[in-house]
Amino acid sequence: MGYTEILYREDGPIGWLTMNRPNDGNMFTPTMCHEMRDCINDVRRETRTRVLVLTGSGDRFFCIGGRKEGMENTNLYAGVLPTLEIYEAIDKIQKPVIASVNGFAVGGGNVLQMVCDLTIAKQSAIFRQVGPMMGSFDAGYGTWYLEDLVGKKRAKEMWYTNPKLSAEEACEMGLINRVVPDGELEKATRDYALEVADRGAVALASLKASFNARHGGVGGLARLAHDLLLPQYLGNEEALELGAAFGKKRPPDTDKFGH
Repeated sequence: MGYTEILYREDGPIGWLTMNRPNDGNMFTPTMCHEMRDCINDVRRETRTRVLVLTGSGDRFFCIGGRKEGMENTNLYAGVLPTLEIYEAIDKIQKPVIASVNGFAVGGGNVLQMVCDLTIAKQSAIFRQVGPMMGSFDAGYGTWYLEDLVGKKRAKEMWYTNPKLSAEEACEMGLINRVVPDGELEKATRDYALEVADRGAVALASLKASFNARHGGVGGLARLAHDLLLPQYLGNEEALELGAAFGKKRPPDTDKFGH
């Protein structure tokens, strides 16, 4: 599939999705949001890739928020920058997603790295929430996920006072996982992704769904049960016996239950 505002490549078990608007801070546009969503959903439907990496083009910006120019003047979906499409796709994909932060992660860019399962950043990266400085905010992913990572008091301070956090500060407070020297980010990210890819894919998918079930509510619990547990139920001895008994209109053999 051809993209205009992102790049995608496969590297063994790793998929690399790169936001490709470096001259504008890799800022979200409606096109970029939909392309990222579609790319993530494509990766979700194949089994070649076991880990997905998100990063930005260039060496200055991971992502610094979004552009709304050219959108329809409406309060309905056509007038809303569809960043939630990306966040939901990251939550739904049954594969770990690693944010490789190559520069400024500001506003929606910081929320994006928070939604990812793991984050590795170069030493000169900067993390910041600036919404209230511009009269905006990010409820849900930008608040609940941030609180989970750094605690309520620190999350409120990030939103209320908008400090610039260095990569080391972000790592110390639990906002990200690892910090590496600037020139080593790509290699370190690849090593990190390969380390994760060596783990059991079904186990990782189950863990990810379990972590997300609380925030997902009914949908999160249903995804855990339907996407991960249902195939196991339908393929075990008990389910096969019940299906056979139903088809043959006979009582099931209960000696095959509970094993």
